[in-house]
Amino acid sequence: MRQENRTPGRSIHMADVAFIGLGVMGYPMAAHLLNKGGHNVTVYNRSPEKAQRWVQEHGGTSAPTPREAASGKDFVFCCVGNDDDLRSVTVDENGAFEDMKKGAVFIDNTTASAEVARELAKEAQKRGFAFIDAPVSGGQAGAENGVLTVMCGGDEAVFSQARPVIECYARMVGLMGPVGAGQLTKMINQICIAGLVQGLAEGIHFGKQAGLDIEKVVDVISKGAAGSWQMENRHKTMNRGEFDFGFAVDWMRKDLAICLAEADRNGASLPVTALVDQFYKDVQKMGGNRWDTSSLIARLME
Repeated sequence: MRQENRTPGRSIHMADVAFIGLGVMGYPMAAHLLNKGGHNVTVYNRSPEKAQRWVQEHGGTSAPTPREAASGKDFVFCCVGNDDDLRSVTVDENGAFEDMKKGAVFIDNTTASAEVARELAKEAQKRGFAFIDAPVSGGQAGAENGVLTVMCGGDEAVFSQARPVIECYARMVGLMGPVGAGQLTKMINQICIAGLVQGLAEGIHFGKQAGLDIEKVVDVISKGAAGSWQMENRHKTMNRGEFDFGFAVDWMRKDLAICLAEADRNGASLPVTALVDQFYKDVQKMGGNRWDTSSLIARLME
């Protein structure tokens, strides 16, 4: 990285950065790296039209393959769909790992398994660069506003090197432990959300059946022990049956499958998570694949 003085008396570390995967999360995250961080950003997306649109909106450059995007970069970020997508943009032909420079850092924001994180970290080490698993929480709004929570797994020295760059799109960045710990922490995040949303759905449903004013109820109980982010931000739209405000049911089921598979490996008991996963399956059968996760209430309203 090189230094540029952008304001008197202040040294800013400028990095050459790549971002792979411009979905609903990656698109604004990459923009924060360029606009807020002032880094030189090259983007890659499976559909090149989206990468070209990003460049037209924000500047930077695009590359036709992950390998070319990653070539010579200090930090390479990635945010794709699942384990298979992650392997395809890293270790497959023309994957980013094929031309990462020595001493670089690959930062994976995908919500994936801890197993694939460890697998790719070993491969990165063989090739002379570092790997951090860094899944995020905060949804599309958090990505757009640059206030995501980032849960990292990796070496402490590497994390310290990468943290200032990650902070371009985050309000909270924490090192949870060695590689894989970030993904395990994200699993806990999703386990907690699943139970919270189901509880909120049942509470609102119960209140409506009892003839109560839900707004008055929530105004009171949200200030007490029942309060949560989900309650504050989703109760109104849940009450109205509107489900176009965040993380899709299909993606939540993908994440819960990762949680349940890890629980099978480590012996954890997740009865509520398994049940809520089946409730989301019911929502999918209702045609709610792209509804947001608060749509659990929809199956109670039928």
